[in-house]
Amino acid sequence: MADNEDTLVILGTEIVPGDVKMLNFSIAKLYTSTQIDIPVIVARSTEPGPTVLLTAGIHGDEINGVEIVRQIIAKKINRPKRGTTICIPILNIFGFLNAERTFPDGRDLNRVFPGTKTGSLASRVAYHFTKKILPHADYCLDFHTGGASRFNAPQLRIHRGDDYLLTLAKIFNAPFTIYSNNIDKSYRTTCAKKGIPTLLFEGGKSLESNKNVVKEGVDGTMRFLSHFNMLSDSFEAPAPKRKTVLIEKTKWMRAQKSGLLHIKIECNKHVEKGEFLATITDPFGEMRHKVIAPNEGYIINVNHAPIVYQGDAIFHITTVNATVSETEEDELHE
Repeated sequence: MADNEDTLVILGTEIVPGDVKMLNFSIAKLYTSTQIDIPVIVARSTEPGPTVLLTAGIHGDEINGVEIVRQIIAKKINRPKRGTTICIPILNIFGFLNAERTFPDGRDLNRVFPGTKTGSLASRVAYHFTKKILPHADYCLDFHTGGASRFNAPQLRIHRGDDYLLTLAKIFNAPFTIYSNNIDKSYRTTCAKKGIPTLLFEGGKSLESNKNVVKEGVDGTMRFLSHFNMLSDSFEAPAPKRKTVLIEKTKWMRAQKSGLLHIKIECNKHVEKGEFLATITDPFGEMRHKVIAPNEGYIINVNHAPIVYQGDAIFHITTVNATVSETEEDELHE
């Protein structure tokens, strides 16, 4: 619901119109009894309007998303012309401290939503976030990266069949918009069940900050806020270089040999059937296997690992002849 209240109360703190406050979302301490707070930055306009929630760092090793939200705060893009923004640059602060994807309990925060009050640490964080912060949101922007060494082209993921989400995705205008089923117990699924429109942004890979990916995330957010007349008059939403490419079907290309992987193309590239994409060699100079595009399409994920085993996913390519199975889609590391 739109923010029309004179006083907004989040995490027990009152935020009146025109205020900008940093709140502390605290669930548990470190072993040393050191307090661990998850900073929540709330910015309100004096003019009523919608509330947009921006989250990153659901996986602690996904730095690009953290940098996107950080820049939005640092540049004061989060200071709305109307309505409210809630920014959480690092939701999984425990994983971030350890430079790891998961919580110290080994659980993936994005697989335990909406969480339980007395469950694992990750589940408790999901529960309190879902109960105390999420209900204030009218729209959610959630920022991720590819898992491990897999580099994702900047992209939005939306559930097929939701025309309003597609409209919002076109407004954000990432280079690619991909139809992707909601994953059970994910943050995006919880938002969908609560009727909160949510765009999930993916770009880059874990433990890396990529300025081009970050720019796509920041620019898209500015266009999104501008659409709702929330972007301050101090900014002008960047015009997109091209319209987002809508992707309906994809498949993984897997290594046919084990060995050293030598990538010959860049992520984002449109390739033709039979185009030379990479080589796989052995360490001894005796084997050289060429990786060829099986069809025309866009390369939306590239494995940057220097070595691979037979069967490892090395490219994610768009196709009209394949669908993403549940197992394959989970490998996208949302």
